[in-house]
Amino acid sequence: MKSPAFLLALLAALFFGAATPLSKPLLTRLTSFQLAGLLYLGAALGVVLLLVRERKFTPPWRMDRRNALLLLGSIVFGGILGPLALLAGLQLASAASVSMWLNLEMVATAVLGHFIFKDHLTPRSWIAAAGIFLAAILLAAGEGAAGVLAGLLVLAACLSWGVDNHVTALIDGITPAQSTFWKGLAAGATNLIIGLSLAPLIGTPLEVLGGLGIGVVSYGFSIVLYISSAQQLGATRSQLIFSSAPFWGVLLSILLLSETFTWQHGAAAVLFIASIALLYHEQHGHAHQHLVQEHEHLHNHSDGHHLHVHEQYPENGWHSHAHVHTPLEHVHPHWPDLHHRHEHVHGD
Repeated sequence: MKSPAFLLALLAALFFGAATPLSKPLLTRLTSFQLAGLLYLGAALGVVLLLVRERKFTPPWRMDRRNALLLLGSIVFGGILGPLALLAGLQLASAASVSMWLNLEMVATAVLGHFIFKDHLTPRSWIAAAGIFLAAILLAAGEGAAGVLAGLLVLAACLSWGVDNHVTALIDGITPAQSTFWKGLAAGATNLIIGLSLAPLIGTPLEVLGGLGIGVVSYGFSIVLYISSAQQLGATRSQLIFSSAPFWGVLLSILLLSETFTWQHGAAAVLFIASIALLYHEQHGHAHQHLVQEHEHLHNHSDGHHLHVHEQYPENGWHSHAHVHTPLEHVHPHWPDLHHRHEHVHGD
């Protein structure tokens, strides 16, 4: 494991985790719709420079129907429903507890993946998911009656983001930066328009800029850093490191908002860390087949799957272009990425 990539993933988690405590004070003068709009517009701003560097831009109306529908699902679930449920829960519970509850996204993603998106789960995965769920229940109990409703709202947010995670992972016609830009622009504009139609904007210019700034860093920059890490460590290990984001949120909530660190936070943190460690050490490998597949995504030629030859891009570097996979059968440890959405028999 390369330490620079490890640090990039931790920094991405820190930026994303900071969004919860930094956003909470803004909710005193901005509605949930208005703040969600500013955060996602900030995310779109945050990836503009990356889009300029890529020198390739595909508008939604030029995408194929499959990718356009997947992007629409990502915008609705990840950019509208998820943030609104989260911000509503944030108004009812402490930022520290909401930060910890956000680890339910991992559980939601796993359950949805197993039953809907062909994302295979081993017994070790189920045990880890159960540990994270128990930790979230422990935190909800610590918040009292208000915590139950807040917990349900955060659960709804995590389910929305679980759907978003899967449909976004299936998009193979545009780069992650483009997905982030369109999600941020569409979700940001939609939420902001709804927010302004329901209530006047009473936030100061500084608070508006603050919302945009949080979006740039906690959503835009965070995703860029995460992708940079995933290119070196692989998406799975980067995601496991990135799941430390809620703990950064708790730490910042205590330092910035003077919220109390309770025994529930401590016990939940132990459960979370143990569950994440269990997932981290999971191994899954067996003989499997790859059928003919044509798509476009970021890749290199050292993973045993991208065997095509070209002169336009460096063979050893990361690049993105349309390419064709020929039939292949092999054995290696793998995760359910774009190339490994196969069925499993019992025991695999």
